[in-house]
Amino acid sequence: METALRKTPQQRQVVFLTMLLLLWESDTEAIRYSMPEESETGYLVANLERDLGLRVGELASRGAQIHHRGNKELLGLDAETGNLLLKEKPDREVLCGATDPCVLHFQLILENPVQFFQTDLQLTDINHHSPEFPDRDMLLKVPENVQPGTVFPLKAAQDSDIGSNAVQNYTVSPNLHFHAVTHSRADGRKYPELVLDRGLDREEQPELTLTLTAVDGGSPPRSGTTTVRIEVVDINDNVPQFLQSLYEVQVPENSPLGALVVRVSARDLDAGIHGNVVYSLFQGGGASQPFVIDEVTGEIRLSKELDFEVTNHYNIEIAATDGGGLSGKCTVAVQVLDVNDNAPELTISKLSSPIPENSLETVIVVFSVSDPDSGDNGRMVMCSIDDNLPFLLRQSTENFYTLETDGALDRESRAEYNITISATDLGTPRLTTQHTITVQVSDVNDNAPAFTQTSYTLFVQENNSPALHIGTISATDSDSGSNARITYSLLPAHDPQLAPDLLISINADNGQLFTLRALDYEALQTFEFRVGATDQGSPALSSQALVRVLVLDANDNAPFVLYPLQNASAPCTELLPRAAEPGYLVTKVVAVDRDSGQNAWLSFQLLKATEPGLFSVWAHNGEVRTSRLLSERDAPKHRLLLLVKDNGDPPRSASVTLHVLLVDGFSQPYLPLPKVEREPEHEDKEMLTLYLVIALTSVSSLFLLSVLLFVGVRLCRRARASTWGGCSVSEGPFPGHLVDVRGTGTLSQSYQYEVCLSGDSGTGEFKFLKAISPQFPPLESERKTEESSTLWNSFLLM
Repeated sequence: METALRKTPQQRQVVFLTMLLLLWESDTEAIRYSMPEESETGYLVANLERDLGLRVGELASRGAQIHHRGNKELLGLDAETGNLLLKEKPDREVLCGATDPCVLHFQLILENPVQFFQTDLQLTDINHHSPEFPDRDMLLKVPENVQPGTVFPLKAAQDSDIGSNAVQNYTVSPNLHFHAVTHSRADGRKYPELVLDRGLDREEQPELTLTLTAVDGGSPPRSGTTTVRIEVVDINDNVPQFLQSLYEVQVPENSPLGALVVRVSARDLDAGIHGNVVYSLFQGGGASQPFVIDEVTGEIRLSKELDFEVTNHYNIEIAATDGGGLSGKCTVAVQVLDVNDNAPELTISKLSSPIPENSLETVIVVFSVSDPDSGDNGRMVMCSIDDNLPFLLRQSTENFYTLETDGALDRESRAEYNITISATDLGTPRLTTQHTITVQVSDVNDNAPAFTQTSYTLFVQENNSPALHIGTISATDSDSGSNARITYSLLPAHDPQLAPDLLISINADNGQLFTLRALDYEALQTFEFRVGATDQGSPALSSQALVRVLVLDANDNAPFVLYPLQNASAPCTELLPRAAEPGYLVTKVVAVDRDSGQNAWLSFQLLKATEPGLFSVWAHNGEVRTSRLLSERDAPKHRLLLLVKDNGDPPRSASVTLHVLLVDGFSQPYLPLPKVEREPEHEDKEMLTLYLVIALTSVSSLFLLSVLLFVGVRLCRRARASTWGGCSVSEGPFPGHLVDVRGTGTLSQSYQYEVCLSGDSGTGEFKFLKAISPQFPPLESERKTEESSTLWNSFLLM
């Protein structure tokens, strides 16, 4: 029968009382064994597997245990063979005292599943104690006028054995006056009496010495002796008489020392010394009896504490002796009343700790409860645990309980439980025993690692050194032990060409990320990958996080001049009419910088000029304009040195050399330029140099036109293949004399320049026209870098 104790203590108490009533009405038959006391250690009591009808080895496989009431481990179980063996030599008198029969109760507990068997072991008595008299000698005063046949009671010998091994007969040494007679009390114990056979004569023999022998019924018999001294006294013809031959009293076991038990009274009709009565304990049930008597008043008081659980009844024989030596006796029957002075005893038979946190309906503790008190004082009314705990208390048999898990546990919320088991009896007042057990919860791998962030953004400067530490990812696991040890890894990308392990490595133990090679912002501005965190549980659990790496630009690229193209073999020459107004646009220097941000912000500066005050450069767009009107005194040829510088730290720069020719008009042939100031050693070669300049200018113009056509065609094809849908400079075919020079950095739009060569000019005269600013469709931000790279590669291929 199994009863669950749930929720409130009131509900548990009602269920528990009902269960107890049902258990008391049922009759559970126990297996009984018998063995003699004082058997040697290792004595084979029985084979439980055979007697219980179990399979061979079932006791071992089901975790069999022997539970002894009162925590006295007398027996041991060999689970492999099923033999019940004696662990220590038993003494029936120590274990049971005067109780007969001496039956020891113990239980056999089987786990998986839990099952109980009640077993009783009866200890049979052996004759290993000899009778002992309470006094080494006894004094008996006998008046000389006592008639033959008079009976004189003597103190009985004590024997711890019981039954036939106890005292069976008393004899007295051979003499002419007395013989011994053996009588039995109501409880079966034997006591002696001395019977006078022949009259005494004090004048003939004032004193006799006899030996009284007590013999038990054992085989072989044991005996004990005492000396009886008989003193013959003068005549005293009245024996003291008690008012009652039997006094019956009840004494609570918790009575204090010195408490009055009863007062006995006897009277003697003789006068004088023969009428004075003295009281004494004639037979107190043993040398350890807990009573004393006042020899004058006859008051019997407690000299030792009573214990109902040890002895619940005493028979005291009281003697009243007068001054003449005559005595009478009475019996005082003391019934010890039980009080609730013993709290319930709780004995743990099995404790499973730690237990996995995913345990469901698992038996953790098996324990028994007993109370040595009797009646309601020993009945259990409630066995409970604290509320709001994920555990359930069940009663398996009358005095056995199991503590089980009531639902799943969570070690991360609570790793240890201190469970207090309370057992209360029905006595007045009620006594409660509390026993606290500690149950630890072991971890299972039920929590995956959790990253501290769902995504990480890391920054790395380009041109970094290999094996540079760029950041750390971190994950935590609320499990413990190996279930919380985390290993980090790079997860494969969907695109094999973007495998992160080609750029990044990760420390599997601490999540530190390192670059494998130097990064180039101009080739790769950003990339992302996923990392995994896996614990070492079984099965292993894992989680993922996204890592985005942003490459920071460094000023590692100097500005590149797209126009005018710097070619030492064919320097660029710009034509400027002498009639140009101030602010006239001579040319525009177009430059780009592959860097980004402020590293690509370009500024222009005029470093050196043949005529410093004639030209100026706009710092932000590179336009070269005239600062004043031209005069006849101005030299026909001018050389300008410009500096293009970015805004990086440290800044990078490039120089541009411009050659400007002053002409009267673009419609007439070019005339020889007037001489300019030269060094004396070059004056004789002026004409030759001029012709060479004109020839080189013509060749350079043709080469530049070819390059611009080639670049324009390539850009239109690429744009048509992409999202542009075609070149939108003008309708129809792309003009052969235009080139699209796109820049980044500070240039806000594209510029096109139209350069025409006069067909009838024998001297290679150039005509310079104004800049055309076409409107292109807006491009995506990521396409700008691609177009700049394309333009860069196209010029390199040239």
